Amino acid sequence: MARPALGVLSRSCPRGIFINQSNYALEIIKKYGMLFSDPVDTPLVDKSKLDEDLQEKPVDPTHYRGMIGSYTLMYLTSSRPNLVFVVCMCTWYQEKPTEKHLHAVKRIFRYLKGTIDMGLWYSKDSCITLTAYADADHAGCQDTRRSTSGSAQFLGDKLMRSKLTDYGLKFNNIPLYCDNKSAIALFFTNVQHSRSKHIDVRYHFIKEQVENGVVELYFVITEYQLADIFTKALPRERFNFLIEKLGMKSMSRETLKILAKEEEE
Repeated sequence: MARPALGVLSRSCPRGIFINQSNYALEIIKKYGMLFSDPVDTPLVDKSKLDEDLQEKPVDPTHYRGMIGSYTLMYLTSSRPNLVFVVCMCTWYQEKPTEKHLHAVKRIFRYLKGTIDMGLWYSKDSCITLTAYADADHAGCQDTRRSTSGSAQFLGDKLMRSKLTDYGLKFNNIPLYCDNKSAIALFFTNVQHSRSKHIDVRYHFIKEQVENGVVELYFVITEYQLADIFTKALPRERFNFLIEKLGMKSMSRETLKILAKEEEE
């Protein structure tokens, strides 16, 4: 199977750079017959958690994987971080998908249809400081009861999606914001409590970075925990608030043309 084009549109102007994949998004919406579906305001119902649930009617796994896989929705996460959590959740059930899983994937397409012009906006006037946010939904996985974790890194107010060291940039004393005081306290103690034995290797990695002065841990109230969007389904108001904080905007073709003219002038 040939690898499809990403359809990434990158448009620069004096005020910044806008990246989206509206052409590609429209292409897959048409491909899977969702063009005339009613749009929804979030990609996943508030507080919804998918599970295996073998009692549900199974669906064609090939069709399901075609909708959610690396050649379709997974591509969109490069410019649509607001889809990362729900897309990753749906990929967990590619082997034996059921009607409930297919319904969840179709909802992503319905949300995508209503937000076709959304993308990442990188403004040119932000400062060059690195900050990070980390969050976890305790026992969030309905099948394994494992926690679902997520993180976001910002250079100034620009959302980063890769390691800065790949570009020769190095930072120390990076602020890492977490909304769990107990988790923060655990990083500063040498006592390995029996209750914390379930914590994976990520804990030990972050603890080492704290000790080496690479990361500084700070508490942030849940309202301003920007990584919240990567760990759980959220209500519309909360979801849209975090989208804006991630630097996402909706820009139509007409708006992009105006921005292009500004650059020419």
